[in-house]
Amino acid sequence: MPNELNRTLQQPRPRRGAPQHTRDRLIAAAALLFNRAGYHAMDSNQIAKEAGYSTGVFYKHFANKREIFLAAYETWVASEWKAVGTALAAGGRREAVARRLVALTVKLHTRWPGLRSSLLALVFTDAEVRRFYREQRRRHLDVMNELRLRIGAKRRRREWDAMHLFTVEHTCDALAHGELKDLGLSREAMIEELVKRVVLALT
Repeated sequence: MPNELNRTLQQPRPRRGAPQHTRDRLIAAAALLFNRAGYHAMDSNQIAKEAGYSTGVFYKHFANKREIFLAAYETWVASEWKAVGTALAAGGRREAVARRLVALTVKLHTRWPGLRSSLLALVFTDAEVRRFYREQRRRHLDVMNELRLRIGAKRRRREWDAMHLFTVEHTCDALAHGELKDLGLSREAMIEELVKRVVLALT
């Protein structure tokens, strides 16, 4: 996703671009700024300027900063699950697939710590963000089940999938934020534990 967003912003801004192109540029700029400085440090003027537009253009596409933040998060989620689907489709032994998935997830969380930290903070303080986040979580569980069935793994209870999702996500966040180092824990050992859990999820 970072490379995709950078490519979107590096393309010359057409004088009269299509509305979707303008929206995509604004989302790309917002995602990069939120990740760099956090949600509360940014405003609509900064986002519009980063994308190459006026503040007026921003408000033609988004009602407020929260709305574009949620659009940026939704784009991040779609990118993550697309990458997971590609990694699964590449096939191979379960352990090899699991290692690809763990490496991918750790990389995504490491590249986007600011965006995810802002999201988790807003979940506790903003009811609209919380509703949106819960809807995305339900979709995550649906996608996990679909991907498992696609590769012939056994069906599991939704609660099992939820526990797996929470474990992987929170562990990857800890890796991204340097928490393991602060606790004197081995990054390599933690990644091996993640691989074991993902192998089980693929079985």
